[in-house]
Amino acid sequence: PLPSVPLQDIRNTVGNIPMEWYQDFPHIGYNLDGRKIYKPIRNKDELDMFLEKMENPDYWRTVQDRMTGADVRLTDEQVELVQRLQKGQFGDVNFDPYEPAVDFFTHEVMIHPVTNRPADKRSFIPSLVEKEKVSKLVHAIKMGWIKPRKPKDDTPAYYDLWAHEDPNSILGRHKMHVPAPKLRLPGHEESYNPPPEYLLSEEERLAWEQQEPAERRLNFVPQQHRCLRAVPAYPRFIHERFERCLDLYLCPRQRKMRVNVDPEDLIPKLPKPRDLQPFPTTQALVRGWQRGNFRCQGVTGCQGIAGSDDGTVRFWEVSTARCMRTLPVGAVVKSVAWNPNPTLCLVAVAVEQSVLLVNPCLGDKLLYGATDQLLESYVPPEEERVQPVQWVPPSAEEHGKGIRLIVQHSKPVKQVTWHGKGDYFASVVSDTSSRQVLIHQSSKRWSQAPFQRSKGLVQCVSFHPTRPFFFVATQRYVRVYNLLKQELTKKLMSNCKWVSSMAIHPGGDNVICGSYDSKLAWFDLDLSTRPYQLLRHHRRALRSVAFHRHYPLFASGSDDGTVIVCHGMVYNDLLQNPLLVPVKVLKGHVLTLDLGVLDVLFHPTQPWVFSSGADGTVRLYT
Repeated sequence: PLPSVPLQDIRNTVGNIPMEWYQDFPHIGYNLDGRKIYKPIRNKDELDMFLEKMENPDYWRTVQDRMTGADVRLTDEQVELVQRLQKGQFGDVNFDPYEPAVDFFTHEVMIHPVTNRPADKRSFIPSLVEKEKVSKLVHAIKMGWIKPRKPKDDTPAYYDLWAHEDPNSILGRHKMHVPAPKLRLPGHEESYNPPPEYLLSEEERLAWEQQEPAERRLNFVPQQHRCLRAVPAYPRFIHERFERCLDLYLCPRQRKMRVNVDPEDLIPKLPKPRDLQPFPTTQALVRGWQRGNFRCQGVTGCQGIAGSDDGTVRFWEVSTARCMRTLPVGAVVKSVAWNPNPTLCLVAVAVEQSVLLVNPCLGDKLLYGATDQLLESYVPPEEERVQPVQWVPPSAEEHGKGIRLIVQHSKPVKQVTWHGKGDYFASVVSDTSSRQVLIHQSSKRWSQAPFQRSKGLVQCVSFHPTRPFFFVATQRYVRVYNLLKQELTKKLMSNCKWVSSMAIHPGGDNVICGSYDSKLAWFDLDLSTRPYQLLRHHRRALRSVAFHRHYPLFASGSDDGTVIVCHGMVYNDLLQNPLLVPVKVLKGHVLTLDLGVLDVLFHPTQPWVFSSGADGTVRLYT
């Protein structure tokens, strides 16, 4: 009886066709009744497939039928058949490939033939086709079209290896050939009758015998004979010939390939200075007051400020060098800084243990009037706050001089610098405690010490021009702090013995540091924590360094009395390194008490540089 077909068995009747033809249709074929076989709904994503793989125990034996699109679970017999085929075995379990062979035909020749069919006539008559082929071959041989094979010649063949070689060419083995060193020609000391000055005395002979063989100037003793016939055989002849043979075949002679390099090619190709203009080249103004040396200076637009050792702060006009105002402060001025905010007319002056906020009342009357109104609009808080400094209002006499606020510190102040927006300023105190650096807010008259413990003797500090970073330079390191996150961001190693000054590029990604061991270190903050370049252009200690706000220029002032202006181009392409080229050495300052240039500063807009020195002058180079 025929096996009964189960009800769920679906037969696809499309035949042997590519099933890709049904990709864009909802059905996959037709069954025995001619009805469409619809594709099963498959809306499982990869996560559902993974879960089914983990949870379904029959997942490994489930395959998809391409003809119907349904999932078919393989039986144990089908799984065993697949495994046998994967191992290279026969599909039938009962088939034995090693069973003994059965002879279907016997090897014994039988008397009677299998068939009694009579032989064909063509089996005993010469073939006409073969006769025609043979006649064609005979005709080709007679005509010479087909030639017989020549017998092989077994005699050995010789050929010239250098037959096609140019006799004038220099071969590789000849090029690397090093001739044997020639023997030194005999001199007067080898003569059988040398001059008397070549003969050794008894002391010289004893000294010659006591020397090592390698240290002797001559490897023999000159002797004098009356005639050539009286010369005996040389006792060291065999020994020297043997050493000569050893020298010839044991000496490792090799021709060294000499590299011919032009010394000019080793020098980096730098652009010419005239292609890097504008930069200051000539001394335009000299302003001297003949008393004390000028330690610090500041410039804003058309006015300049200079602090001196004679206890005065002088405000002068840049265009004419005329002193417009002199403010006596009664002590040595260590640092001055002009507020960078263009809407304020305010100067910070560091004098002994105080920082004076001065309104010079110069220039636009509305400008310095608005500055006074801003400072007077301060309302003190209800509760007294504990601060590391004291904010003291000036007396009537000091107010008349232009002093608006006095910030009193516990120790002498050696530097003051403003934030870019003009509200905050920082001061550095000559102290070893954690309160070396203080940050003040002028509008709220509030001060704070940002550091809890000291990291060394702080030399100078500076604010980042655009981001909330604070740079603190100690003797050997420059630490970069994030003021918002209140954490250390980077620690720059200066490779200098004592850092003296610091300046930050207007872009904010490059820093230069001057040191007392006559080095200038350029740091690329995106590149490394070590200096990108160390410049040693000065012969003595560097006192001050400065960047220009708009031009690719930076300058350094030294105790050798010179100001060196360099071109420092920083590219927007991060893969291109900065270009540093020294362009001009500006001279003019006279050394006084072994001190030269104490401060350098660029004009805010023009490619001009100001320098103040120990000789009591402020000089402008344009």
